Amino acid sequence: MDRIYLSPPDVGPVERDLLLDAFDGNWIAPLGPHVDAFEAEVAAFVGDPSALALASGTAGLHLALDLVGVGPGDDVLVPSFTFAATAFAAVYLGARPCFLDSEDRSWNLDPALVEEELAERARQGRLPKALVTVDLYGQCADHDPIVATCERYGVPVVEDAAEAIGATYRGRPAGTLGDIGIFSFNGNKIITTSGGGMLLARDPEQVRRARFLSQQARDPALHYEHSSIGYSYRMSNLLAALGRGQLRSLPDKIARRRAIGDRYRAALAGVPGVGFMPVADFGEPNHWLTVVTLGPDAGTDPVGLCGHLGRLDVEARPTWKPLHLQPVFAGAPMRGGAVCETAFREGCCLPSGSAMSDADVDRVIAATLEVVAR
Repeated sequence: MDRIYLSPPDVGPVERDLLLDAFDGNWIAPLGPHVDAFEAEVAAFVGDPSALALASGTAGLHLALDLVGVGPGDDVLVPSFTFAATAFAAVYLGARPCFLDSEDRSWNLDPALVEEELAERARQGRLPKALVTVDLYGQCADHDPIVATCERYGVPVVEDAAEAIGATYRGRPAGTLGDIGIFSFNGNKIITTSGGGMLLARDPEQVRRARFLSQQARDPALHYEHSSIGYSYRMSNLLAALGRGQLRSLPDKIARRRAIGDRYRAALAGVPGVGFMPVADFGEPNHWLTVVTLGPDAGTDPVGLCGHLGRLDVEARPTWKPLHLQPVFAGAPMRGGAVCETAFREGCCLPSGSAMSDADVDRVIAATLEVVAR
Protein backbone atom coordinates (compact mmCIF):
# COMPACT_ATOMS: atom_id res chain seq x y z
CA MET A 1 0.00 0.00 0.00
CA ASP A 2 1.11 3.56 -0.64
CA ARG A 3 2.30 5.64 2.30
CA ILE A 4 -0.29 8.02 3.73
CA TYR A 5 1.32 11.36 4.60
CA LEU A 6 0.20 13.82 7.25
CA SER A 7 -0.63 16.75 4.96
CA PRO A 8 0.87 16.45 1.47
CA PRO A 9 0.38 18.94 -1.38
CA ASP A 10 -2.86 18.59 -3.36
CA VAL A 11 -2.24 19.94 -6.86
CA GLY A 12 -3.87 19.46 -10.25
CA PRO A 13 -4.09 20.66 -13.85
CA VAL A 14 -4.87 24.29 -12.97
CA GLU A 15 -1.59 24.64 -11.08
CA ARG A 16 0.28 22.92 -13.92
CA ASP A 17 -1.15 25.29 -16.52
CA LEU A 18 -0.25 28.36 -14.48
CA LEU A 19 3.28 27.09 -13.85
CA LEU A 20 3.74 26.46 -17.58
CA ASP A 21 2.46 29.97 -18.29
CA ALA A 22 5.18 31.39 -16.05
CA PHE A 23 7.78 29.09 -17.57
CA ASP A 24 6.81 29.78 -21.17
CA GLY A 25 6.82 33.52 -20.51
CA ASN A 26 10.35 33.23 -19.08
CA TRP A 27 9.20 34.81 -15.80
CA ILE A 28 11.43 32.54 -13.72
CA ALA A 29 13.23 34.95 -11.41
CA PRO A 30 11.57 36.60 -8.41
CA LEU A 31 8.80 39.06 -9.26
CA GLY A 32 6.60 38.97 -12.33
CA PRO A 33 2.91 39.07 -13.27
CA HIS A 34 1.92 36.03 -11.20
CA VAL A 35 3.41 37.58 -8.05
CA ASP A 36 1.36 40.74 -8.57
CA ALA A 37 -1.77 38.71 -9.31
CA PHE A 38 -1.29 36.38 -6.33
CA GLU A 39 -0.92 39.33 -3.95
CA ALA A 40 -4.08 40.92 -5.33
CA GLU A 41 -6.05 37.68 -5.17
CA VAL A 42 -5.07 36.89 -1.57
CA ALA A 43 -5.85 40.47 -0.58
CA ALA A 44 -9.28 40.20 -2.19
CA PHE A 45 -9.88 36.81 -0.55
CA VAL A 46 -9.40 38.23 2.95
CA GLY A 47 -11.12 41.55 2.34
CA ASP A 48 -8.52 43.66 0.58
CA PRO A 49 -5.83 44.70 3.04
CA SER A 50 -2.44 45.25 1.46
CA ALA A 51 -0.53 42.01 0.75
CA LEU A 52 3.09 41.07 0.06
CA ALA A 53 4.20 37.67 -1.29
CA LEU A 54 7.32 36.35 0.43
CA ALA A 55 9.68 33.39 0.45
CA SER A 56 8.20 31.96 3.68
CA GLY A 57 5.84 32.64 6.52
CA THR A 58 8.86 33.00 8.80
CA ALA A 59 10.13 35.82 6.58
CA GLY A 60 6.75 37.47 7.07
CA LEU A 61 7.00 37.19 10.86
CA HIS A 62 10.52 38.62 10.81
CA LEU A 63 9.43 41.60 8.72
CA ALA A 64 6.24 42.11 10.75
CA LEU A 65 8.14 42.38 14.03
CA ASP A 66 10.67 44.66 12.37
CA LEU A 67 7.84 46.90 11.13
CA VAL A 68 6.36 47.34 14.61
CA GLY A 69 9.76 48.35 16.00
CA VAL A 70 11.06 45.22 17.70
CA GLY A 71 14.81 45.40 18.25
CA PRO A 72 17.69 44.26 20.46
CA GLY A 73 16.79 43.89 24.12
CA ASP A 74 13.02 44.07 23.60
CA ASP A 75 10.53 41.52 24.93
CA VAL A 76 7.95 39.92 22.63
CA LEU A 77 5.02 37.94 24.07
CA VAL A 78 4.48 34.63 22.24
CA PRO A 79 2.20 31.63 22.82
CA SER A 80 4.24 28.67 24.01
CA PHE A 81 2.09 26.19 22.05
CA THR A 82 3.28 26.81 18.50
CA PHE A 83 5.99 25.99 16.00
CA ALA A 84 9.39 27.43 16.89
CA ALA A 85 9.44 29.89 13.97
CA THR A 86 6.95 32.09 15.82
CA ALA A 87 9.58 32.80 18.46
CA PHE A 88 12.63 32.53 16.20
CA ALA A 89 11.49 35.68 14.38
CA ALA A 90 11.84 37.70 17.58
CA VAL A 91 15.30 36.28 18.21
CA TYR A 92 16.40 37.27 14.68
CA LEU A 93 15.89 40.90 15.78
CA GLY A 94 17.76 40.51 19.06
CA ALA A 95 14.57 40.39 21.13
CA ARG A 96 13.58 37.95 23.87
CA PRO A 97 10.46 35.77 23.45
CA CYS A 98 8.40 35.54 26.64
CA PHE A 99 5.87 32.72 26.65
CA LEU A 100 2.20 32.46 27.65
CA ASP A 101 -0.03 29.42 28.05
CA SER A 102 -3.11 28.42 26.05
CA GLU A 103 -6.78 28.38 26.98
CA ASP A 104 -8.74 25.10 27.21
CA ARG A 105 -11.44 25.94 24.67
CA SER A 106 -9.17 26.39 21.63
CA TRP A 107 -5.56 25.60 22.71
CA ASN A 108 -4.73 29.12 21.51
CA LEU A 109 -3.34 32.04 23.51
CA ASP A 110 -5.29 32.65 26.74
CA PRO A 111 -6.73 36.21 26.76
CA ALA A 112 -6.84 36.22 30.57
CA LEU A 113 -3.11 35.54 30.76
CA VAL A 114 -2.47 38.36 28.27
CA GLU A 115 -4.37 40.71 30.60
CA GLU A 116 -2.43 39.49 33.66
CA GLU A 117 0.93 39.73 31.92
CA LEU A 118 0.43 43.23 30.51
CA ALA A 119 -1.04 44.59 33.76
CA GLU A 120 1.97 43.33 35.71
CA ARG A 121 4.43 44.61 33.14
CA ALA A 122 2.73 48.02 33.08
CA ARG A 123 3.13 48.29 36.87
CA GLN A 124 6.81 47.45 36.50
CA GLY A 125 7.31 49.80 33.54
CA ARG A 126 8.50 47.07 31.16
CA LEU A 127 5.81 46.54 28.55
CA PRO A 128 6.71 44.26 25.64
CA LYS A 129 7.38 45.69 22.21
CA ALA A 130 4.82 43.37 20.56
CA LEU A 131 2.57 40.37 21.07
CA VAL A 132 2.24 37.53 18.57
CA THR A 133 -0.96 35.50 18.39
CA VAL A 134 -1.11 32.10 16.67
CA ASP A 135 -4.09 30.49 14.91
CA LEU A 136 -3.25 26.94 15.91
CA TYR A 137 -3.90 24.05 13.51
CA GLY A 138 -6.15 26.33 11.47
CA GLN A 139 -8.32 27.65 14.33
CA CYS A 140 -8.23 31.36 15.17
CA ALA A 141 -7.33 32.61 18.61
CA ASP A 142 -9.88 34.67 20.55
CA HIS A 143 -8.62 37.94 19.14
CA ASP A 144 -11.17 40.51 20.31
CA PRO A 145 -10.20 40.50 24.01
CA ILE A 146 -6.52 40.06 23.18
CA VAL A 147 -6.46 42.98 20.75
CA ALA A 148 -8.51 45.17 23.11
CA THR A 149 -6.07 44.53 25.95
CA CYS A 150 -3.06 45.21 23.74
CA GLU A 151 -4.59 48.45 22.43
CA ARG A 152 -5.14 49.61 26.00
CA TYR A 153 -1.43 49.17 26.72
CA GLY A 154 -0.19 50.32 23.31
CA VAL A 155 1.24 46.91 22.31
CA PRO A 156 1.07 46.00 18.59
CA VAL A 157 -0.40 42.60 17.66
CA VAL A 158 1.10 40.39 14.96
CA GLU A 159 -1.14 37.50 13.90
CA ASP A 160 0.70 34.31 13.00
CA ALA A 161 -1.97 32.79 10.76
CA ALA A 162 0.57 30.49 9.09
CA GLU A 163 -1.77 27.51 9.41
CA ALA A 164 -5.09 29.29 9.05
CA ILE A 165 -5.82 30.75 5.62
CA GLY A 166 -9.53 30.31 5.01
CA ALA A 167 -10.44 30.21 8.72
CA THR A 168 -12.65 32.90 10.25
CA TYR A 169 -13.14 34.54 13.64
CA ARG A 170 -16.57 36.05 14.30
CA GLY A 171 -17.00 36.25 10.53
CA ARG A 172 -13.66 37.97 9.91
CA PRO A 173 -10.86 36.27 7.97
CA ALA A 174 -7.75 34.90 9.60
CA GLY A 175 -4.74 37.05 8.78
CA THR A 176 -6.64 40.32 9.29
CA LEU A 177 -7.20 40.17 13.06
CA GLY A 178 -4.08 41.97 14.28
CA ASP A 179 -2.10 44.98 13.09
CA ILE A 180 -0.11 42.71 10.74
CA GLY A 181 -0.83 39.11 9.74
CA ILE A 182 1.06 36.39 7.94
CA PHE A 183 0.22 33.18 6.09
CA SER A 184 2.50 30.26 5.28
CA PHE A 185 2.34 28.32 2.02
CA ASN A 186 4.87 25.69 3.04
CA GLY A 187 4.52 22.25 1.45
CA ASN A 188 2.38 20.84 4.27
CA LYS A 189 -0.11 23.71 4.52
CA ILE A 190 -3.71 23.60 3.31
CA ILE A 191 -2.58 25.41 0.16
CA THR A 192 1.06 25.51 -0.87
CA THR A 193 3.52 27.31 -3.10
CA SER A 194 6.15 24.67 -2.21
CA GLY A 195 7.74 27.28 0.04
CA GLY A 196 6.32 30.73 0.53
CA GLY A 197 4.28 33.11 2.63
CA MET A 198 2.25 36.31 2.60
CA LEU A 199 2.29 39.41 4.79
CA LEU A 200 -0.94 41.39 5.27
CA ALA A 201 -1.36 44.77 6.96
CA ARG A 202 -4.09 47.29 7.62
CA ASP A 203 -1.67 50.12 6.85
CA PRO A 204 -0.50 50.12 3.20
CA GLU A 205 2.60 52.05 4.26
CA GLN A 206 3.72 49.07 6.33
CA VAL A 207 3.45 46.80 3.31
CA ARG A 208 5.34 49.33 1.22
CA ARG A 209 8.12 49.33 3.82
CA ALA A 210 8.12 45.53 4.02
CA ARG A 211 8.34 45.32 0.23
CA PHE A 212 11.38 47.61 0.29
CA LEU A 213 13.11 45.57 3.01
CA SER A 214 12.27 42.23 1.34
CA GLN A 215 14.07 43.31 -1.85
CA GLN A 216 17.44 43.95 -0.18
CA ALA A 217 16.44 47.51 0.80
CA ARG A 218 17.69 48.98 -2.46
CA ASP A 219 17.29 52.76 -2.55
CA PRO A 220 16.09 54.49 -5.75
CA ALA A 221 19.21 54.84 -7.88
CA LEU A 222 20.66 53.49 -11.11
CA HIS A 223 23.44 51.83 -9.15
CA TYR A 224 22.94 49.71 -6.02
CA GLU A 225 22.49 52.15 -3.13
CA HIS A 226 21.60 51.00 0.40
CA SER A 227 20.81 53.04 3.50
CA SER A 228 19.02 50.22 5.35
CA ILE A 229 19.66 46.55 6.03
CA GLY A 230 17.47 44.43 3.76
CA TYR A 231 16.66 40.80 3.06
CA SER A 232 16.17 38.51 0.07
CA TYR A 233 12.61 37.53 0.99
CA ARG A 234 10.52 37.83 -2.18
CA MET A 235 8.48 35.01 -3.68
CA SER A 236 9.36 33.84 -7.19
CA ASN A 237 6.96 34.20 -10.09
CA LEU A 238 6.92 30.40 -10.54
CA LEU A 239 5.79 29.79 -6.96
CA ALA A 240 3.22 32.56 -7.15
CA ALA A 241 1.73 30.88 -10.22
CA LEU A 242 1.38 27.67 -8.20
CA GLY A 243 -0.21 29.62 -5.35
CA ARG A 244 -2.80 31.20 -7.62
CA GLY A 245 -3.99 27.76 -8.69
CA GLN A 246 -4.08 26.55 -5.09
CA LEU A 247 -6.07 29.56 -3.90
CA ARG A 248 -8.82 28.84 -6.43
CA SER A 249 -9.50 25.45 -4.86
CA LEU A 250 -9.13 26.52 -1.21
CA PRO A 251 -12.88 26.25 -0.39
CA ASP A 252 -12.92 22.70 -1.73
CA LYS A 253 -9.80 21.79 0.24
CA ILE A 254 -11.35 23.15 3.45
CA ALA A 255 -14.55 21.19 2.83
CA ARG A 256 -12.64 17.96 2.23
CA ARG A 257 -10.50 18.35 5.35
CA ARG A 258 -13.63 19.07 7.38
CA ALA A 259 -15.20 15.87 6.05
CA ILE A 260 -12.06 13.88 6.92
CA GLY A 261 -12.14 15.26 10.46
CA ASP A 262 -15.82 14.38 10.77
CA ARG A 263 -15.08 10.77 9.74
CA TYR A 264 -12.38 10.51 12.42
CA ARG A 265 -14.68 11.95 15.07
CA ALA A 266 -17.54 9.63 14.18
CA ALA A 267 -15.36 6.52 14.11
CA LEU A 268 -13.56 7.23 17.39
CA ALA A 269 -16.53 8.59 19.32
CA GLY A 270 -17.04 6.74 22.57
CA VAL A 271 -13.62 5.09 22.63
CA PRO A 272 -12.37 5.38 26.24
CA GLY A 273 -9.76 8.07 26.71
CA VAL A 274 -10.01 9.35 23.12
CA GLY A 275 -11.05 12.92 22.31
CA PHE A 276 -10.18 15.72 19.90
CA MET A 277 -8.72 19.22 19.91
CA PRO A 278 -11.50 21.55 21.09
CA VAL A 279 -13.21 23.83 18.59
CA ALA A 280 -14.38 27.15 20.03
CA ASP A 281 -17.72 28.67 19.07
CA PHE A 282 -16.25 32.04 18.06
CA GLY A 283 -15.04 31.01 14.63
CA GLU A 284 -14.78 28.45 11.87
CA PRO A 285 -11.43 26.67 11.43
CA ASN A 286 -9.98 25.61 8.11
CA HIS A 287 -9.47 22.06 9.47
CA TRP A 288 -5.82 21.99 8.44
CA LEU A 289 -5.09 19.04 10.72
CA THR A 290 -7.31 16.80 12.81
CA VAL A 291 -5.80 16.39 16.28
CA VAL A 292 -6.86 13.45 18.43
CA THR A 293 -6.25 13.43 22.18
CA LEU A 294 -5.24 10.31 24.09
CA GLY A 295 -6.02 10.48 27.78
CA PRO A 296 -4.92 8.04 30.49
CA ASP A 297 -7.63 5.51 29.53
CA ALA A 298 -6.77 5.43 25.82
CA GLY A 299 -4.33 2.54 26.11
CA THR A 300 -1.56 4.40 24.28
CA ASP A 301 -0.02 7.85 23.98
CA PRO A 302 0.97 9.98 20.96
CA VAL A 303 4.41 8.37 20.71
CA GLY A 304 2.86 4.91 20.77
CA LEU A 305 0.20 5.79 18.21
CA CYS A 306 2.69 7.48 15.88
CA GLY A 307 4.97 4.46 16.14
CA HIS A 308 2.16 2.01 15.38
CA LEU A 309 0.89 4.03 12.42
CA GLY A 310 4.42 4.51 11.14
CA ARG A 311 4.97 0.78 11.00
CA LEU A 312 1.88 0.61 8.79
CA ASP A 313 3.23 3.34 6.48
CA VAL A 314 0.96 6.06 7.88
CA GLU A 315 2.50 9.36 8.97
CA ALA A 316 1.23 10.92 12.20
CA ARG A 317 2.90 13.37 14.52
CA PRO A 318 2.65 14.64 18.12
CA THR A 319 1.39 18.18 18.61
CA TRP A 320 3.85 21.06 18.95
CA LYS A 321 6.19 20.72 21.89
CA PRO A 322 5.64 23.91 23.94
CA LEU A 323 8.42 26.39 23.36
CA HIS A 324 9.12 26.91 27.05
CA LEU A 325 10.15 23.23 27.12
CA GLN A 326 12.48 23.53 24.12
CA PRO A 327 16.22 23.49 24.91
CA VAL A 328 16.87 26.53 22.73
CA PHE A 329 14.56 28.62 24.93
CA ALA A 330 15.66 27.26 28.30
CA GLY A 331 15.20 29.89 30.99
CA ALA A 332 12.80 32.07 28.98
CA PRO A 333 9.95 33.61 31.00
CA MET A 334 6.70 31.59 31.01
CA ARG A 335 3.25 32.36 32.45
CA GLY A 336 1.14 29.26 33.04
CA GLY A 337 1.91 26.06 31.17
CA ALA A 338 -0.51 23.34 32.29
CA VAL A 339 -2.84 23.62 29.29
CA CYS A 340 -0.24 23.47 26.53
CA GLU A 341 1.80 20.82 28.35
CA THR A 342 -1.29 18.59 28.56
CA ALA A 343 -2.10 19.22 24.89
CA PHE A 344 1.43 18.15 23.98
CA ARG A 345 1.36 15.12 26.26
CA GLU A 346 -1.97 13.88 24.88
CA GLY A 347 -2.30 15.33 21.35
CA CYS A 348 -1.55 13.53 18.07
CA CYS A 349 -2.08 14.90 14.54
CA LEU A 350 -3.72 12.42 12.16
CA PRO A 351 -3.34 12.45 8.35
CA SER A 352 -5.64 15.16 7.01
CA GLY A 353 -4.60 15.90 3.42
CA SER A 354 -7.41 16.99 1.14
CA ALA A 355 -6.40 14.41 -1.49
CA MET A 356 -7.01 11.50 0.90
CA SER A 357 -9.61 9.03 -0.29
CA ASP A 358 -12.27 7.63 2.01
CA ALA A 359 -10.36 4.34 1.86
CA ASP A 360 -7.24 6.14 3.11
CA VAL A 361 -9.18 7.61 6.02
CA ASP A 362 -10.68 4.22 6.84
CA ARG A 363 -7.19 2.71 6.82
CA VAL A 364 -6.00 5.29 9.37
CA ILE A 365 -9.09 4.71 11.51
CA ALA A 366 -8.65 0.94 11.48
CA ALA A 367 -4.98 1.22 12.39
CA THR A 368 -5.77 3.66 15.20
CA LEU A 369 -8.45 1.38 16.63
CA GLU A 370 -5.91 -1.44 16.78
CA VAL A 371 -4.14 0.35 19.64
CA VAL A 372 -6.75 2.54 21.30
CA ALA A 373 -9.62 0.01 21.50
CA ARG A 374 -7.75 -2.88 23.10
